[in-house]
Amino acid sequence: MIKNKDNKVVIFQAKSGAIELKGDFSSETIWATQAQIALLFGVDLRTVNEHIRNILNSSELDESATLRNFRIVQKEGERDISRELKHYNLDMIISVGYRVNSKTATQFRQWATQTLRSHIVDGYTVNKSRIGTNYAAFTQAIADVRALLPAETSADTDSILELVTLFADTWFSLDAYDRDELVATQTTKKKVSLTAEKLAASVAVLKSELIKKGEATDIFAVERTAGALEGIVGNVLQSFGGQELYVSVEEKAAHLLYFIIKNHPFIDGNKRTGAYSFIWFLRRSGLLDMSRITPVALTALTLLIAQSNPKEKEKMIGLVMVILRK
Repeated sequence: MIKNKDNKVVIFQAKSGAIELKGDFSSETIWATQAQIALLFGVDLRTVNEHIRNILNSSELDESATLRNFRIVQKEGERDISRELKHYNLDMIISVGYRVNSKTATQFRQWATQTLRSHIVDGYTVNKSRIGTNYAAFTQAIADVRALLPAETSADTDSILELVTLFADTWFSLDAYDRDELVATQTTKKKVSLTAEKLAASVAVLKSELIKKGEATDIFAVERTAGALEGIVGNVLQSFGGQELYVSVEEKAAHLLYFIIKNHPFIDGNKRTGAYSFIWFLRRSGLLDMSRITPVALTALTLLIAQSNPKEKEKMIGLVMVILRK
């Protein structure tokens, strides 16, 4: 498969020739006509029609979700004729591939079975051709992130892969981690309102919602000592000689997350409150990017900080800074 630069065309290079398909990467799919599906698997058009009809009749797939009409301009003689043609998405293409009988379809099923087996056994699958020369670095990154987690930590594969994804642009490695080279660039220098009163009020709302859901008790987010949260906010905003200790928004967010998790200001719920405060502050700063700070990634990051050695504070802060960098 080869994508063009604007992600609108996918070219499947078959032995019989190139087949141009419509790409729709915002929806993570491609679209093909019945004729193109027939070419993909090297079978007769009538065979594809029959299988599509059976797939829809058996409710294996929903027609409204898999079918779309695209207007296609075709040259007939000396005239350009515009017609609307039915196109089927990747789900339908795969389903047809599992039903038709041809050498190409057999090869497809063998590949699909091996891919599924790898996913079940390893917990993830990797498209080596898309990663290309970075494949070795990718697998090393998985091992590196696993190595960051203490031996007693229980972290599922999804969480680890989520962290690897966050470092995909730099191919994060344990080597850089060990050399304390996790330096974030292009940090944001701007004033953001952060007060202990506003944060405490927001945490109180969180507590109320969690109690309603049965996910917290009355001791959730109760301070161990009066002013514990205020002290943390003060540390994040502290300055010397008129200069802020943590200048950038990213530094403040990272330290807010770290201090709440590690300093245990609350009787219960320090990790959840720390993660919530981190997201709350980023949202107020206009820096919250949910495509990077996903729930799974935040969970893994929170767990990593919670079980880290206090001597590695700057490494943990660096880790968060790399994730937040633009």
